[in-house]
Amino acid sequence: MIMQVPFVDFSWQHEPIQSEIDQAIAQVVQRGDFILGQTVAQFEQAFAQASGVEYGVGVGCGTDAIALGLQACGIGPGDEVIVPVNTFIATVIGVLRTGAKPVFVDCDPATALIDLEQAPRVVTAQTKALIAVHLYGQMVSPQQLREFTTAHGLLLFEDAAQAHLAQREGHRAGSLGVAAGYSFYPSKNLGGFGDGGIVLTNDQTLAQKVRCYRNYGASQKYVHTELGTNSRLDSLQAAILEVKLPHLQEWNLARNQAAGQYDEALKPLADYGIFPFRNDGGPGHIYHLYVIRVTSESPLTRDNLQKALGERGIQTGIHYPIPCHLQPAYQYLGYHTGDFPHAETLAQEILSLPMFPGLSEAQVQQVVETIKSVIQGD
Repeated sequence: MIMQVPFVDFSWQHEPIQSEIDQAIAQVVQRGDFILGQTVAQFEQAFAQASGVEYGVGVGCGTDAIALGLQACGIGPGDEVIVPVNTFIATVIGVLRTGAKPVFVDCDPATALIDLEQAPRVVTAQTKALIAVHLYGQMVSPQQLREFTTAHGLLLFEDAAQAHLAQREGHRAGSLGVAAGYSFYPSKNLGGFGDGGIVLTNDQTLAQKVRCYRNYGASQKYVHTELGTNSRLDSLQAAILEVKLPHLQEWNLARNQAAGQYDEALKPLADYGIFPFRNDGGPGHIYHLYVIRVTSESPLTRDNLQKALGERGIQTGIHYPIPCHLQPAYQYLGYHTGDFPHAETLAQEILSLPMFPGLSEAQVQQVVETIKSVIQGD
């Protein structure tokens, strides 16, 4: 019988702690503090501490974390923000919501992370910040980020939506820049049972600004000192996340170990033009996603391989099929096909394989053996 492998399976995570989650939810219901309650404050402090940062401010989603975090940093109309073109569109939306202009930079094809060697070309007098996207769970080099932003006098903001407790060069994700934005979308390494996000920062004043922005711009009840919005982490979501947080390092380690198994098993497929991305973060890479490249050397295109795997019970994904600069809604930014060749090539090659805590070695082998069988035409 052929083993089917899901893209994500939450049962390994949730079943052992289900009673704790139920109890945490019940306590919120009993207290009735559903909006900005006790549990939100507890989780904000716990997640900030786990990330090596002083302050956490829970918001409604990861996109709001970027937008409100940048707004609190003083980013606004007339400013330019450097953004990797190879990212989820939420990064771009976060910039646009401040009134600033996103300025794209291509990626390193070996890691899919921003190519900081190309970034100096786009710096202008209007450039105020760089967003480092720690894509797929791997951090951008802290040393290179700090060297670049210091040399050009730029704010460093981290999009760590896929990098909960990731590490590199002795630094945790979220602790490098003036602020960082996270998502707690259910499929994240630390995910809720709905939307949620958080802004991390070591700047007390900045944290207070985000608290104000998230709650209608109110510095105190019914006193609206800022142009704010309604974006608050629900107490129920915070309760769930607080239960899950102590297990996160274990879950991240399980992902990293599964990725190591993938790396080893996939080595023979390099002869068929299939390669994983390079891991420059070692055990600090938390593998929110495990992504391979199906290059032009492969006998099958990425799309044909994905279809064949699906027919054989192997679920996969594509993160992401259209680079940000080619998305229809953002054509007004003035970019065209050919502007960012690495990102455009990767968009045709990338395939995300099953990855979740509890993914067994047998499942990894099944995925790779199925790829090999499809590629070889068996």
